[in-house]
Amino acid sequence: MNVKVENVEKNTVLLEIEVEEEKFKESLQKAYLQNKGRFSVPGFRKGKVPMNIMVNYYGIEVLYEDAFNIAFPEAYEEAVKEKGLEPVDKPEIDIKQIESGKNLIFTAKVTVKPEVALGEYKGIKIKKQKVSVSKEDVDKEIAQIQKRNARIVAADDGRQIRKDDIAVIDYEGFLGEKAFEGGKGENHQLTIGSGQFIPGFEDQLIGAKTGDTVDVNVTFPKEYHSEDLAGKEAFFKVKIKEIKISQLPVLDDEFAKDVSEFDTLEEYKADMKAQLEKKENERIENDYNSEAISTVSENATIDIPPVMVEDQIDDIVKEFEMTLRYQGLDLEQYFKVTGSDEKAFRESLKERAEREVRNRLTIETISKAEKIEPSQEALEKEIEEMAANYKQKPEDFRKKLREEDIAYLKESLKFRDTVKFIVQNAVIK
Repeated sequence: MNVKVENVEKNTVLLEIEVEEEKFKESLQKAYLQNKGRFSVPGFRKGKVPMNIMVNYYGIEVLYEDAFNIAFPEAYEEAVKEKGLEPVDKPEIDIKQIESGKNLIFTAKVTVKPEVALGEYKGIKIKKQKVSVSKEDVDKEIAQIQKRNARIVAADDGRQIRKDDIAVIDYEGFLGEKAFEGGKGENHQLTIGSGQFIPGFEDQLIGAKTGDTVDVNVTFPKEYHSEDLAGKEAFFKVKIKEIKISQLPVLDDEFAKDVSEFDTLEEYKADMKAQLEKKENERIENDYNSEAISTVSENATIDIPPVMVEDQIDDIVKEFEMTLRYQGLDLEQYFKVTGSDEKAFRESLKERAEREVRNRLTIETISKAEKIEPSQEALEKEIEEMAANYKQKPEDFRKKLREEDIAYLKESLKFRDTVKFIVQNAVIK
């Protein structure tokens, strides 16, 4: 096979690939075998027509398209490998010569991974925060846990509704003097300030007491899901049937015993501080690593092909769709709620996608420059950890891994090791 390569544009090459006549002949034979069941010739049963008879009757040209599709993948892959190219998109194909008894000649115009001119990546200066967890931070965290363990009890008689109280209400909504469908409810438990009802509703109940009837005037949002109500003024008659409040547990040793493995509140607070410090340290390390990646990427010179950005946006959208599905939503519903559309959404992701592609290309190039490769021991350790997460034996888990899965794990480890290399060689400001 003969291959010529020409740089036609930035990050775009034109391959001219010539497949030997004998090799193309094999593709014609395979194309015939794939299609022989379709051919009918007088005197022969369908599917039993010899190739030479079929060719005389139909012409060899009927096999050209399938023969090319058979020859192309292997020829293209071999050509790309021979020239050391890394395509990032599907090629544009132009057949120059396809004829029985002659070499097959075609061109493939394809976008390839861009060259990366590395800037400074060793000795970069990065600011790193210090771990700092105050007494107030600990108290705030424990207060949240105290709130989650609160008891809901009935308020004293005569107590007025306050923010965060739970009001048990009956209500009915009206447009003018006419009650509207879906605007009625009984014994509804409404947390004041939760935003569960339309804006302004909950605030107008503050100050009311059990037994009171309150007229609540509201305007439905213009984007309200019911077109009959969207943007319209309405009022609700609301009957306060009961007021409930959260009764916080006392912060003492008994509380610590109830919510933790510790016997005293002081021990619990000490452990909470240690947990917060660990979490804060992880955040600082992640921020530090991200800053290191951003710095070396900004120092590099890369002309990123648009197709790589679009592919990255595709990946981000797919990941976002998966998150939405876990929440019982889809993209159409998301666009409706946010007033957006696919075009605007993809445009909003462009900057992030470009940054992620730039980071990846830079890290890959540093890996090659520093000859960073994960060891077999590191790979085996990663597989063992993954197997443990899935509660499987490492040997059983490994059997399920495909070749591409192993390649992905190696690339992930290489990326991680390269970031570690950059961080270890950085200077803290």
